[in-house]
Amino acid sequence: MQPDVVAVSIKGVMPTANGCAVFLGNDAKTFVIYVDHSVGNAIQMTLNGVKKDRPLTHDLIGSIFLGLGARLEHIVVNDAREGTFFARILLRMENELGKKIIELDARPSDSIVLALQQKRPIYVARAVFDTVEDMTEILERVLRQQAEEGESSSSDEDK
Repeated sequence: MQPDVVAVSIKGVMPTANGCAVFLGNDAKTFVIYVDHSVGNAIQMTLNGVKKDRPLTHDLIGSIFLGLGARLEHIVVNDAREGTFFARILLRMENELGKKIIELDARPSDSIVLALQQKRPIYVARAVFDTVEDMTEILERVLRQQAEEGESSSSDEDK
């Protein structure tokens, strides 16, 4: 991949008062994007491999891609302004008419769900990655706290 993007993965999804915090990053840095509850749930369900009785919106979009002969290549969180992130979805279409690359503007939250469902890479523009606040320590603290709470509640059940 080009040097102007950084590969990231989902490090955690945490509920907040107004939605969900999605932690993305790599070994060097972790940052957070806030999303609404429904998309946060869709990300968590996809990460957990939850089978749904009926297709959700992101499932429908994936089916449309399949029906059109389009394949999600990757997504890029390409900009951040005043706390709002922006993303692009890159699709490759191959059919009887030829080959075509399509780039679509999208919310990062929707893009992330689609990339996870299609098992495709998630990238962040280097300029965005370099400017976001590193939240690695906060994520580690929250995960440690959750693990401790899980241990104490399971030891309470044993009593």
